[in-house]
Amino acid sequence: MTTTDMPRRVAVLGASGCVGRHLCAAFAARGADVVAIARRNAPHLRPYPFRSLDLAQCTGAGLAAILADEGVDTVVNATLGWGSTPEEMAHSNVRPVERLLAALPRLPDPVRLVHLGTIHEYGPVPAGTSLDEDVAPRPASLYAQAKLTASRLVLDAVRRGEVQGSVLRLTNTVGPHPARESFFGALAARLRRADPAEGLDVTVAAARRDYVDVRDAADAVLAAAAVRSAAPLLNIGRGAAVDIHTMVRTLITVSGLPSEAVRVSVDDVPSRSAGADWIQVDRSRAERSVGWRPRHALATSFRDMWDTVGAADGPYTA
Repeated sequence: MTTTDMPRRVAVLGASGCVGRHLCAAFAARGADVVAIARRNAPHLRPYPFRSLDLAQCTGAGLAAILADEGVDTVVNATLGWGSTPEEMAHSNVRPVERLLAALPRLPDPVRLVHLGTIHEYGPVPAGTSLDEDVAPRPASLYAQAKLTASRLVLDAVRRGEVQGSVLRLTNTVGPHPARESFFGALAARLRRADPAEGLDVTVAAARRDYVDVRDAADAVLAAAAVRSAAPLLNIGRGAAVDIHTMVRTLITVSGLPSEAVRVSVDDVPSRSAGADWIQVDRSRAERSVGWRPRHALATSFRDMWDTVGAADGPYTA
C-alpha cells in the first residue's frame, strides 16, 4: 500500500523557470508553503517567500543555512542551464547538484529531494522504443551528458542512504507559460506576430517525440514528493511519440491563422532534442510507484499555451 505524506514546506530551486513556475503553483494549491529560490525574482513568484541564490556559486554550508532557516521538509531541484562547452554545461547543471548534495546532510532533519532530469539522458534510440528506466543511457549532446551526470549523483546518494528522494526524467513539456526559448513557445510568439497576408515560414524536424503538459509534469513531482516509497528513478511523459509536424499544425489551428498562411518545411532544427528523432516514454513505473498519469490532451495544452503567449515573447531560436 502506498503511503502519502504531502510536504508542508517546499523549496523550489529554479522557481523562476517555466517548470518551476508550475511547481510553485501546484504545491501551493495542495496547501504546502512554498519557498521560491532562484537567481532572479519574477512577477509570478510574488505570492511566495523568495530567496535569491545562484546555486552554482554558493557553498553547501550556505545553501544548508538557507534551507534550515526556511524550515523546509522537501526540496525540488528544477534548475537547468545551457552552455557551449562541457565546462559551461557542468557549471550550470552539475555543480548545483553537488552543492545541493553537500547541503542536505547538514540539515537537522531529513529532507526529501526530487531532482528533475531529462529524458534526453538516454540519448537517441531506435524508432518504436518505449523508454523505460532500464534503458542504458547514452546521451549524445553536451546538455544531456551534463544532466545525466547530475542525475547519477543524486541516484548514487539515494542508493547510499545519504538522501531521501527521486529523480524524474521529464520529456519535453508544453502548456501555459512556456519557456521563451522553447520550440513551441517561440513558435506561438511568432504566430502572434504574423501578418496573415504575408504568411510565415516554419521549419520543423522530421521527428516524433513525446510531449507532456507542464501541469501534468508538476503533478508527477508532487506525487514523487508525497509518496515516500517512490522509486528512485521515474520517467515522466504521455507515453506517445507524436509527429512534430502534426503538433505544429495543431498550434496553427489554435492560433486561428489560415492554414495556408503558414508554410511548413522539414529540415534539421537546432534544439535540446536534436538527434532524438524518436522519443516515447514508458510511464508504467510512475503509475505503479506514485499513481501518476497525465490528464491533459495535447490540444488542450496548445490552447492554454496560446492564451498565455504574447507577440513580444521570443526569440525564435529552434
